[in-house]
Amino acid sequence: MHFEFMTSARIVFGAGALEQIGPAARQIGSRALVVTGKDASRAARLLKLLDEAGVQVSLHRVGSEPTVDDARAGTRVARQHGAQVVIAFGGGAALDAGKAIAALVANAGDPMDYLEVVGKGRALESSPLPCIAVPTTAGTGSEVTRNAVLTSREHRVKASMRSPSMIPRLAVVDPELTLSVPPAVTASTGLDALTQLIEPWVSVRANPMTDALCREGIVRASRSLVRAYEDGGDRVARTDLALASLFGGLALANAGLGAAHGFAAVLGGMLAAPHGALCARLLGPVLAENVRSLRQQPGTEGKVARFDEVARLVTGDGRATAEDGVAWVRTTCDRLGIPRLAQLGLEAAAIGEVVERAAKASSMKANPVALAPGQLRAILEQAL
Repeated sequence: MHFEFMTSARIVFGAGALEQIGPAARQIGSRALVVTGKDASRAARLLKLLDEAGVQVSLHRVGSEPTVDDARAGTRVARQHGAQVVIAFGGGAALDAGKAIAALVANAGDPMDYLEVVGKGRALESSPLPCIAVPTTAGTGSEVTRNAVLTSREHRVKASMRSPSMIPRLAVVDPELTLSVPPAVTASTGLDALTQLIEPWVSVRANPMTDALCREGIVRASRSLVRAYEDGGDRVARTDLALASLFGGLALANAGLGAAHGFAAVLGGMLAAPHGALCARLLGPVLAENVRSLRQQPGTEGKVARFDEVARLVTGDGRATAEDGVAWVRTTCDRLGIPRLAQLGLEAAAIGEVVERAAKASSMKANPVALAPGQLRAILEQAL
């Protein structure tokens, strides 16, 4: 057996963890670029803590899905400010933008020089600026991953800048920051976290360390998703989801993802739809098609057994089968109001294009079974 495991140099988790941000940032430098989502007012406490620690701040805001242009603009702001550290505060969009900016400030050229799939995919020549990641939603796990997802509007696709050196130096995960997240966002981000635990668990690159994280995370996410959706102030449920998101980020960074994320990368560039909602609606059909395909192939009993265990973890039923797990995912998506792909803007006429482009997505490489174009089409049709 051989595997590697990489993550942040330091992870701080717990209620009130944000209070440590000032001294931690000041140890790195006195000038910071703070990257937030559209509503920078949510970062008021962060900015006060940085000011008290003597850290001079410049702000850069990004939209709901960070674009190549966002990364370019943020890089200019960071350079003009003389930033010594990038602090990314927000959901996955802000975190991914911050990681990309930290890398680009230290490396010459354009984001397209480093972007996978639609860009040149060049390796970074210099280490990024130190990055501190502070998630305010429980979903992407981007605070501990080695990539930054950017939308290329020109190509209508989401692709990654990727390097082990892009993992944030410090991840500060404070569940209290998620208490104000509205129900719809709680649902989509929480199901994204669950997807990012299940896909690494069944991935062809799974290993004992990621397995341990995924088992624990799947249990926490499945028992607390509905609770947090129905009562956003449930601190126990919010802590469960924050841990699940963190564990999912650790797992996907080391074991990869699968077809749900392969599709989401393409659809995210084509539709004005939240990444988490896309993953959530695709998860059930992807699991169903993977299981059906594996059951038809000899010698795949071990792989099918992993889907059986997913079912037992999410349902709490020690006799559950893979198909029971698929049913649980579908029921939960409906209960949490996750829209179908047609409601998110996908037209049936576009399915062929999505299938062709998704087959080339990097996340497809770790899927537990190679899916033919007809199977990929069937997944989309089930989710439509």
